[in-house]
Amino acid sequence: QVQLVESGGGLVQAGGSLRLSCLASGRTWTIRNMAWFRQAPGKERDIVASTTWYADRNDDRTYYADSVKGRFTISRDNADNTLYLQMNSLKPEDTAVYYCRALIQDSRTPLWGQGTQVTVSS
Repeated sequence: QVQLVESGGGLVQAGGSLRLSCLASGRTWTIRNMAWFRQAPGKERDIVASTTWYADRNDDRTYYADSVKGRFTISRDNADNTLYLQMNSLKPEDTAVYYCRALIQDSRTPLWGQGTQVTVSS
């Protein structure tokens, strides 16, 4: 099994930056894709960014939601099994709980972290 633990959320003023981290542990060699989602109060959980994740390759393919293109960057550290989300030029509408999600080889069930709160004040 794979476990995911997010960190790095907090309160920041509009225009500021935060970096979220998602530490993966367990059978990390079975991960094929990782992503960041976010969920604001009263809204659905939406994808923010994703990346392919192969332990023996570095040709990651990334995806970004239109709302964060040019401001957020998804990346990973193979050695530490950590997924990052660098968030710059934050806006109040970026306020949400951010979740890390992993897709596992031969599994239809996505795995989720516990979430980390990001609050952007105007």
